[in-house]
Amino acid sequence: MIYRRIHITAFFSLFALFSYAQQLAFPGAEGFGRFATGGRGGQVYHVTNLDDSGSGSFRDAVSVPGRTVVFDVAGVINIKSKIAAKPRITVAGQTAPGDGIVVYGTGVGFADSSIIRYVRFRGSINMPRGACTVTADNAKDVIFDHVTVEWGRWDNFHIKGTSNITLQYCLIGEPIDPQRFGALFEDPHNVTVHHCLWIDNHSRNPKAKAGIEYINNVVYNWGVNGLVGGHSGANHYQDVIGNYFIAGPNSGHAFLGMFTTTDHVYQRGNYIDMNKDGILNGRPVSDTDFVSKHVKPAIIVDSNSLKGATLQHKPNFKLDVKVDEAEVAYQKVLTGAGASLHRDEIDNRIIGYLRSLGKEGKIFKTEAEAGGQGKIKPARSPQDSDGDGIPDDWETAHGLDPKNAKDANLMAGKSGYTNLESYLNSLVPAN
Repeated sequence: MIYRRIHITAFFSLFALFSYAQQLAFPGAEGFGRFATGGRGGQVYHVTNLDDSGSGSFRDAVSVPGRTVVFDVAGVINIKSKIAAKPRITVAGQTAPGDGIVVYGTGVGFADSSIIRYVRFRGSINMPRGACTVTADNAKDVIFDHVTVEWGRWDNFHIKGTSNITLQYCLIGEPIDPQRFGALFEDPHNVTVHHCLWIDNHSRNPKAKAGIEYINNVVYNWGVNGLVGGHSGANHYQDVIGNYFIAGPNSGHAFLGMFTTTDHVYQRGNYIDMNKDGILNGRPVSDTDFVSKHVKPAIIVDSNSLKGATLQHKPNFKLDVKVDEAEVAYQKVLTGAGASLHRDEIDNRIIGYLRSLGKEGKIFKTEAEAGGQGKIKPARSPQDSDGDGIPDDWETAHGLDPKNAKDANLMAGKSGYTNLESYLNSLVPAN
């Protein structure tokens, strides 16, 4: 009887653990990275200053695994060397007061089971020539939600050897010299990129050397290439659904580029608007756009493909994203892409380019040429007496004890989220 009891207990423990692991990262999390756990149930760390290092800094905050990072300050964090975040981190940028947080100067790398929301990451011409602003290499179960990534020197974003990752409602734009590319996805598996804005990138929006769902994105003012295929000897699988490609002042003809027979593409519901007339009035993207060759100059060809993709009649992946019509996706991206809870001057400028629908936008060489990183007004967060990441007034309103830090990690009813997560989720709308 005792033996049986032990096994029953173990069974229910495993069942609970499995259920816990399958909890969405937050309401509205979609795609392959939607089950990232972040710092759920772990320590809360308050970022209390804008220093590059030391107690209360962002660098210190992500130096220990299993943390939820909240921000008591707004402003620009100038970092002079790359930050390598530990696994199981939640970066809750939505907690930053005022106009939020910018991490500026060089790159930040993220690891397994991380949740990153509502933060701006910007590189600089002062970082190494081959540096990217954000990396998520050799990781699994990661989600970036409403994140701005700009001013990378090689690519803005780099993902290599990673599995189960989502980028949703992100703004990836304005990379700088020498390469000025959007993102390289180098052999990641199970990648979802949806409702993101790819803007003012010379190429690689992204380079999809990957198994990827590319859904409801807007690509604006590419340079030589828009969305780029893997064009390598390995097989790559790309579901390209409901995206809008909109030419800007710097755009060449190739809104699709460098797809070859090893790129297995399923496409539907995509649109391309090449006329730069300030009106969203594109045409549907056809299968031919993925396989065209420059052999008939008399014919207008919008592709820069080498040999052409291998077209699929069914999706490569089972979709876990609510798909919008391309024009609806454009409106959602215009309103919500990037750290849009409070957009700063730089992101507002960039969104203005998109709103011009072909008339404005520029691919810059340096951040100084783009206007540089300005200041963000200082602001302070509300009182949190017990330091559990939940302000006193919210705790009182929801029947918690503002002087008991332990209640933050208790489950909030049957929601599957802790009280802390419920508070974090309440700060922003579900997508």
